[in-house]
This record gives sequence, C-alpha cells and structure tokens, in this order.
Amino acid sequence: MDDKEVDEFKKKYTSKLESELHGKKDELRPITSKDYESFKSEYIPKHLSFYEKACNFSESIFKIKPDKKRIPEYQEAIDICHLNITPTGAASFPIAVFMFFLLLGLMIGFIIPYLFGGDPSYFLIITSILAGIGLMMPLGNLPFFFANNWRMKASNQMVLCIFYIVTYMRHTSNFELGVDFAAEHLSPPLSIDLKKIIWNIETEKFPSIKESVDNYLQTWRKWNLEFIESMHLIESSLYETSESRRVDALDKSLTVMLEETYEKMLHYAQNLKSPLTTLHMMGIILPILGLVILPLVVSFMPEVKWYHLFTLYNIILPAVVFYLGKIILSRRPTGYGESDISETSKEIKKYKNIRMNLGGFEIRINPLFIAVIVTIVLLFIGFSPLILHWLLPDFDCSIGETTTCMNTLNHPNARFYLLGYRDEIIEGSPTGNIVGPYGLGATLLSLGIPLGVGLGVGLYFKLRSKNVIKIRENAKKLEKEFASALFQLGNRLGDGYPAEIAFNKVSDVMEGTVSGKFFDHVSMNIRKLGLSVEQAIFDPERGAINYFPSPIIESSMKVLVESSKKGPMVASNALINVSNYIKEMHRVDERLKDLMADVISSMKSQISFLTPAISGIVIGITSMITAILGTLGEKLGTLASQTGGAAGAGVLNMFGSGVPTFYFQIVVGLYVIQIVFLLTILINGIENGADKLNERFLIGRNLMKTAITYSIIAFIIMLLFNIIAGSIMGSVATSF
Repeated sequence: MDDKEVDEFKKKYTSKLESELHGKKDELRPITSKDYESFKSEYIPKHLSFYEKACNFSESIFKIKPDKKRIPEYQEAIDICHLNITPTGAASFPIAVFMFFLLLGLMIGFIIPYLFGGDPSYFLIITSILAGIGLMMPLGNLPFFFANNWRMKASNQMVLCIFYIVTYMRHTSNFELGVDFAAEHLSPPLSIDLKKIIWNIETEKFPSIKESVDNYLQTWRKWNLEFIESMHLIESSLYETSESRRVDALDKSLTVMLEETYEKMLHYAQNLKSPLTTLHMMGIILPILGLVILPLVVSFMPEVKWYHLFTLYNIILPAVVFYLGKIILSRRPTGYGESDISETSKEIKKYKNIRMNLGGFEIRINPLFIAVIVTIVLLFIGFSPLILHWLLPDFDCSIGETTTCMNTLNHPNARFYLLGYRDEIIEGSPTGNIVGPYGLGATLLSLGIPLGVGLGVGLYFKLRSKNVIKIRENAKKLEKEFASALFQLGNRLGDGYPAEIAFNKVSDVMEGTVSGKFFDHVSMNIRKLGLSVEQAIFDPERGAINYFPSPIIESSMKVLVESSKKGPMVASNALINVSNYIKEMHRVDERLKDLMADVISSMKSQISFLTPAISGIVIGITSMITAILGTLGEKLGTLASQTGGAAGAGVLNMFGSGVPTFYFQIVVGLYVIQIVFLLTILINGIENGADKLNERFLIGRNLMKTAITYSIIAFIIMLLFNIIAGSIMGSVATSF
C-alpha cells in the first residue's frame, strides 16, 4: 500500500468518525478536578468530613500556621488519609476549640448565674479552661492520629494484598490487572489506595503502573519496608526470562511478607509489656486503690463534691486511658485484619437487625429500639430517688423496729432509709441545706444507672453484630478447611476432569464438612439449574459465595474461573498454589495469635471479672463507711447540743456530710463501664488489628457481662455491709 492509499484510508475513517461524533463534541471533555472530587467523595470515610469542615472553618477565622519544620509532616499525614485541609487549618482547629471552651465556661459559670442572680461557679470556669488547654495538644495531632489509624488499618491488609496480587499474577503476568484484582477483593482503606494507583494511571498522572506504584510505596518507606520489598519482587517478576524464575520471584514476595510480619510482631509483643503495665496501673489499679481512700476524703473534706469525682473518674481518667491505648495501637505493625462483611454485602446487612418470622412474614427490628427501651427503664429506676424527692420533698420510708413511711425526713429508731435526705453538716454544724440521698434504698436503686448504660450499649452492639459474626465464623471455618479442599479440587482438575465434574467429586469426598457444603452448592447449581461454573459461584441470587462471604474464598474462585479459561492444567496449578499460600498464611496467623495471647491474658481477666468485682466490693465498703460516719456525725452533734458544745467539740469539727453513696456509686459504676469499653477496644486492636465487627461483638458481650457482674456484687456487698453498719450504729445509739 503506497502513501496515497494510506492518506485516502485515513481520510475515509476520519470523516466517518467525525460523522458519528457529530453533535457530541461537548461530551468529549478532558477530566477535570471536579471529576476527581466526585471520585474522592466515594471513598473518603464519612467521619472525617466533620473534621475537614471544622479545620476549614477555623482556618477562615484564625489562620494559625504551624512551625515551618512541621509543615511537611502535617502535609504527609493529610495526604495519607486524603483529607481536604491544609496544615494551617489543622493548626487553627485547636485554637478554635480552646476559644469555644473558654467562652462556654464564661457563659455557664459566670454570665448565666449573674443574669439570674446566682453565684459564679469558678469550678466550671477553671474546668472549661483546663479542658480547652488539655485538648489543644491532642487536637493539634489529629492529622497524625488519623494517618496512624489509616496506616494501621491499611497495614493490617498488606499480607492479603500481596497474596491477591501474587495469586493473580501466577497465571496472568500483568501487574496492573493484579493490583486491580487486589483492590477488588480488599476492603477500605488499602483498597482505596490501590484504586488511587489505578486512577493515577487513567488520569495520566503517571505513564505506567510501575511509576504509580513506586510513588505510592514512598509513603510506606518509614513504616513498612517489607511491603515495599515484596512489591518490588513482584515488579521484578515481570522482567524474568523464564517461567520458573518468574514464579519464584512471586513466591519469594509472599514469603518475605509473612516472615517479616512475624518478626516485627514478635518485637511488638516483647515491647508491649512496659506500656501495658503503665496503662494497667494508671487506668485500673491506682484509680481502684483511690476508691478505698475517697470515702474518708469526702467525709472529712466538705469542699469535695460528687461532680469533682465525676470529672476525675469519668472524664480525665478515661481520656488518659484512651490516649495511652491509641499510642499503643498506633505502634502495631503489619498483621491480619478481618473486614466487616455487612459493609460490603447488601445481602448480609439485613442480619444486623433482629429478624422474626411471623406467619411467613419476616419482621426486622432495629436493635437500637430495644437498647433505648432497656436503657430508659433502668435509668428511670436509677434516678427514681431524685425524682421521688423532687415530687415529695419531705417524704421518706425507713426500716427500724418497724417499717414506716412518713412525710418527714427524720424517723425515730430508723436504721435504714429509702431516700435518706438530711441536713448538710460542715465541720460539725448544720448549714440548713438538705442534701442526699444517703439512704440504703437510694444507693441500691442507683445501680440501675450503670446497669442501664452497660446493658443498653452492650445490647445494641451485641444484637447488631451477633448474626453477622456467626456468618463470618462459618466462613472462617470454611477458610480453615479450604486449603485442603482447593488442593483436592486442583488435583481433580489436573486429572483432566472439567470444573463442573470436579466440584461434584470433591463435594462427595468432603461430605459433612463446611467445604463439602460449599462445593455441593456449586455442583447443585450446575446440575439442576444449568448454570455455568462462574454463575454457580457468583450469581447474585443463586451463587454459592452468597452463603459463604469470605474474600479469600471469593478470590480463590475467581482465580479458578480466570485460570480455567487457559486450560485445566493451568487451573490445577493455580489452585494448588493458592492452597499452599492459604496454609502458610494460616500458620503465621496462628503464631501471631499465640504471641498476643501471652501479652493480653491479664487484661482479659481484668475485663471479665476482676475490675467489676473489686469495684463492687469497694462500693460496698464505701457505703458502710459513709453510713457509719454520717450517723456518728449526727450523734455527736446531738451530744454536743445536749452538753452545750462541751462534749466532743474537737472531734465534731472533723465531720462533714460527705458525698452520698448514691452519687459515688454512679461515678464508680460508669467508670467501670468506660474502662471495660476502652480495654475491649485495646485488646481487640492488639490481637486482631482493625476488626470493627469483632470489636463491636466483644464490646457488646463484655459490657453486658461487666454491668451485670458489677451490679450483683455491689448489691450484695452493700446490703451486707450496711446491715453490719446498722447493727454497729444501733449499739452506738444505745450508748448515747
């Protein structure tokens, strides 16, 4: 063909293309930043949007720039977690929060009391200012916290990432398709990063997959060198001259990832003992020891009120434990992490609700509805002493020689009160104010508050995750058997059987196992419904994978479908190698769990029994001490008035009313719930990484168990010790 014919050919098809595209030129526009923003909005976590808005708003007001040396660090953290903010916005946000707390403290503590003729509360003003100052450092480090959280979640998926890429590239030597295959089967956030790699190629930011991947790997250079080394080994496999050397490079990449993961986790477990001991002492041991002393402190120091204890035990200490726990988790190296399958499968989302079958109709109830009802009922019981006193200020019931209910606060010969409101005493002298409730009945009823919070939150998390985690556990059982099942399936394919017959033969051999059920389901879909192998596994309605939601199983079956197109021997080799990979990953995973089990066993015992039991006993002792000191104060006051102030004047000045056990129990009970909540998150993070589904299930189970254990022990101990205190004070009363 000469040049003239080439030009005619070119003109012919150019004119044809122009005619077909006539009127559609406006649609053929280059990719703009708006397209990228719409792509980005699909994968950025929703909880970061509020932080982005807050930082951008703060920047528009204050424009506080961070130190020049820290600007690159801020920018790196912002880029890692894909935030739409600037370092200036991140530095301005803590200043805005401090100003908010300052204005809030002045408003509540000074301006509002001044307008209504009350006294200013310097405690509220100082607390608000200190809270604002205390939040400035952690809020300023939020980008680094988000980046560490992103790294932890992403690094938890890196072993699987290498597994998916290697699995795919064994039968198809295409790096871009391998990365895309991994992005399809991983959950966020690592899947987001891999999709961004592909996106950068499609938008021509980088000319090839190698440049795009190498640019992404730079973000992990300080954190995860084994991931970079494994990816480079995968890249090198593309340049090998023989098939055996190419496969060896791929196998070596997964081996490097597994071995380095185990070694780093071993060092992490060894270094965990010191920070966990610090956390254990500051978060559990010292606060509980302080509970033993606090009854005496509050009885002899009238300046100490219940809200001071609340600020210390329910705000400051949990915040310290949370901060220390997050530091420990941020240092966790690459590991394994399970994804929440209900977030990636619409079919499984319905199992997050309570499902009831009535007359053939399925009714779904949101667990939040039941949790709210339980919480409201128990909170009403817990606050009923305050409500009753508000409705009937002078009413109370007592137990003494007889049980009486009178419209007066002081009952003759009473040992135990239902409410127990009485005159406030400071340095042995009544002030004329009525304080309480100090009664045994009110203290026992107050157990409804921590019980309501613990059961309410626990029920919600447990009911929300119970059904889903059962499905995932069944899938994990299948994963444990799946390596041997894949090996058998690969052997049948290697014998020359087509995949349709191979599934049937393996299901017969593995009858009664979870793997056998999976293969039998595939075989039934092929034989009875006439579906192809791909449809029998992946059909949205009938596919077997719908009943066994596991990314490893799904990816293995996709490898089967893809490799079978190249012949049964290629499919056989692919499945046998996938089987070996799964066995190796499972072996390393079990070794990692053994390492973590030794470290966190004491924390699990704290959660399950020791913390609620010790706290319940301390509350019982507190109620007895408070009852004894309160009665002694009243008796000494009576004696002093009868003797004209001459008897016991020095001792009398030591006594105050103290903090009612009603409030003290609420503070301690809520603290127990908070600590168990935080320790559960920490234990799950250390042991399983970023596994949100298992975290929610453990929170639900542990909170319910802790709330019930604490309430039962505290109820029994308070009842017994108050009976003892009542008998002691009865004998004291006769001596007066």
